[in-house]
Amino acid sequence: MSRVINTNLPKRIATFGMICATTLAVSACQTLGGIANNADNAASKLDTSASAQLAAVQEVFDANADQVPTLTAVGYAVVSSQPGRSDSQKRLMAIRSARMAAMRDLAEQIHGLQVDSSTTVIDLMVQNDTFRGVVSGTIRGARTVRINPTGSDTYEIVLEIDREMISYLIGTARGLV
Repeated sequence: MSRVINTNLPKRIATFGMICATTLAVSACQTLGGIANNADNAASKLDTSASAQLAAVQEVFDANADQVPTLTAVGYAVVSSQPGRSDSQKRLMAIRSARMAAMRDLAEQIHGLQVDSSTTVIDLMVQNDTFRGVVSGTIRGARTVRINPTGSDTYEIVLEIDREMISYLIGTARGLV
């Protein structure tokens, strides 16, 4: 009798193995289907995000100048850190640097800021953490509101793009001007 059980035992093990393999295959298909559904959801979210961005751009093009605020930016620069042979040259360079800092601020407001970052973790400890912000864009029509010395060694510049200039730029983008 023990001999009959031993001959049937390999068949039973093989049958049990096939049942387990079939069960795993079916559950894997369900899991892959769930992953596919998640991928479809992610794709639809990306489509929604892209359409929202297009709607925002369309809203800007359809906007009146009354709906768009005046954009203002402030830039600062230190005189003593500027290159130059005399104090007058350093002062002029500080004013120029402060103006460029204000222009960068306007570009961030109009075009946004692209941020790239990288973090290295070894043995669950941060070894290196770097980030970089990049602003790229063209600024037209910015006018200088004021140039002020703030303290004994710093200059402040305030720039703005008013509603009339924004209206002109929107009209130019539409092809009306």
